[in-house]
Amino acid sequence: LPGLHIFAIAFALEVSVGKTNTVMALNNSNVLLPCTFTTCTGFQDLVFTWYFNSTELIYHGKIKNKASEPTVIWHNPRVEFVGSTTKKDNNISIVLNSVEFSDAGKYTCHVKNPKERNAQHNATIFLTVVHKMVETDNTVTLIIVGVVGGLIGLLILFMLIKRVVLFIIKKTQDGKKECLVSSSGNDNTENGLAGSKAEQKAPPKA
Repeated sequence: LPGLHIFAIAFALEVSVGKTNTVMALNNSNVLLPCTFTTCTGFQDLVFTWYFNSTELIYHGKIKNKASEPTVIWHNPRVEFVGSTTKKDNNISIVLNSVEFSDAGKYTCHVKNPKERNAQHNATIFLTVVHKMVETDNTVTLIIVGVVGGLIGLLILFMLIKRVVLFIIKKTQDGKKECLVSSSGNDNTENGLAGSKAEQKAPPKA
């Protein structure tokens, strides 16, 4: 039934190696190979294994229950278990010590949970071993950021200059209006005075 199918998916075993499945390591260094698993039904006598290139077993462990830490069944001498299952995350990560160029390849974390009718799941990490870590060149990014920042700065400066110019023009126009009003008032007064004097002239003698 569809409802039972959805229920089964919700309780399925899942294994994850994190947000990215690629790891780069420096030659002769130690590298962490992360792996966690989740299950809503819990687990009992859970078995997990790590494989190199799908066939070579490098770590084999078993976990009795949530209250127990994993016990090792077999492991490669260069592989060290660094996880924990009694804490929040069911962490079954390992560390590969003294990495060599021949260690580059695919690492698979496989989990089998008998409590989920022997449900099995796995996740894969691809390891690259390099002689020297190459620093990322951010020159192009910095140039782009600088150009964009400069354009934004110029735009802001242009807007400020525009506002200042408009303010000065407005002030100048207001000043001219005041001058025109004042000049017009003076002309009317003078005309009025002239008219008064003309009216006050003595009448001509008969």
